[in-house]
Amino acid sequence: MTNSETDKPIISPWLVLITVMVGTLLIGLDRTIVNLGLPGMISDFNITVSSAGWIATAYIISNAVFVPVFGKLGDKLGNRIIYLWSFVGFIVISVFAGLSWNLSSMIFFRVLQGLVGAAIYPTAMALIAKTFRNPQQRSQALGLWSASFAVSSVLGPLIGGPLIDNFSWRWLFYINLPVGIIGIFMTLWYLPHDKPVDKKTGFDYLGAGVLAVTLSSLVLVLEKGRDWGWLSIESIIFYIIMITSSIIFYNIEKKAKDPIVDLKLFKNKIFANVLLLSFITFGGMMGAMFLLPVFAQTYLGYNATQTGLLFIPMALSMFVAAPLGSYLSKKIPLKYLVSFGMAISAFGIYLFSGLDVKTTASELTIPLIIFAVGMGLSMAPMTAAATNSVPTNEVGVSSALLNLVRNIAGAVGIAFFSTILSNIIESKVLSIGQNAIINTTNPQVIQIVSALVILKAQIIAYGDVFLISSCIMATGVIVALFLRQPKTHVENSKEDLPLVIH
Repeated sequence: MTNSETDKPIISPWLVLITVMVGTLLIGLDRTIVNLGLPGMISDFNITVSSAGWIATAYIISNAVFVPVFGKLGDKLGNRIIYLWSFVGFIVISVFAGLSWNLSSMIFFRVLQGLVGAAIYPTAMALIAKTFRNPQQRSQALGLWSASFAVSSVLGPLIGGPLIDNFSWRWLFYINLPVGIIGIFMTLWYLPHDKPVDKKTGFDYLGAGVLAVTLSSLVLVLEKGRDWGWLSIESIIFYIIMITSSIIFYNIEKKAKDPIVDLKLFKNKIFANVLLLSFITFGGMMGAMFLLPVFAQTYLGYNATQTGLLFIPMALSMFVAAPLGSYLSKKIPLKYLVSFGMAISAFGIYLFSGLDVKTTASELTIPLIIFAVGMGLSMAPMTAAATNSVPTNEVGVSSALLNLVRNIAGAVGIAFFSTILSNIIESKVLSIGQNAIINTTNPQVIQIVSALVILKAQIIAYGDVFLISSCIMATGVIVALFLRQPKTHVENSKEDLPLVIH
């Protein structure tokens, strides 16, 4: 089908959505899937576990630093051109990462991966917002995209496990090539040429630089604080750097003609509330989802592939619940729908508080499905509300900020729950040990009993951590009740305008 005036093929907006979802899934998977290959890298590169941690940390820091930068560049240069070249760069660098010959080369390529990958999320969200001009369909599209964003965080073991078991850790990077080529062709064919919404002002280089220092310090201490000690000299130094640079950044952005982060967005009560809810949601989700595979493999004897299979029902449930949440947002006030979804998610995580060594696969899968349904119902209208509450010329910056908050929330969640788990285990070992009576001096029996005490303490600790996680998620139920319904600016007729490929 063609447009009579331009003789150019008309493309459905839904093909645009599918196209950017390919990129979103690929970049999201890369955040988690590479961690599965760390044991192989440790062996091949002859490095320590502590050194290997920098492979993940380098990516996370680079990604966090450049998300706001690309959000702004998308508004200035056009989101399609940024999305396309970032996607191409990500695929090429992935191949080089797979060819890494030592730790230094791997860290270098992971920094580059994080840099170019940072452009995908804000530009994808902005392209969806600009493409779906009908508010109701935009909400549905953003809901599906949000689901793919969340699902990508939990599918790493499903895809990475078989690749490592049958090939090697290098295929965690090589697999990006065939998938990426498909995504590039889809981008060239289906993504419309959007016009930059801001060409007049310059780029806020000073603000971007100071923000980079702030985010680098924050992510670094979140990633390494547990190893260093949260009150160690190293951690305190980065706390000071982070606080100082945050104050400097605030003063720069207040005076900047075109700030990289428009501080006025935080005065938008709808957007600010969505940011807070996103922080709670993703912090709780990433913390819980980080610990669940560890429990399944450590105490239930699952391998990486079997653990990944547990998450398939969750992924499918989220994809079903996301459009349902968008549909219900037309019938139910935003605050009640999001609050209800958060309550369901909190209940799903609460069910994990009863984990033990006899837990079956269905007892893991059912809570995951419940959790996913709640996430889908709440995330779709939340994302749409954030986008609809800001003017078109700030969609790129706002989407970058939303994704930055989600990424930081995930890092905070993992750091927080990992630390809480260690502290609870230590406390439980002491508590159980004080109440244990051993009527023998046989060293073998004492050793066995000590091991059982530690095992029991660890299992109880996991249950306690999931209970804490559910309580944190439950705070979102209350926060959501303060959400306001955004006044959507309708930019055209009730239907989406056809997209013409140039």
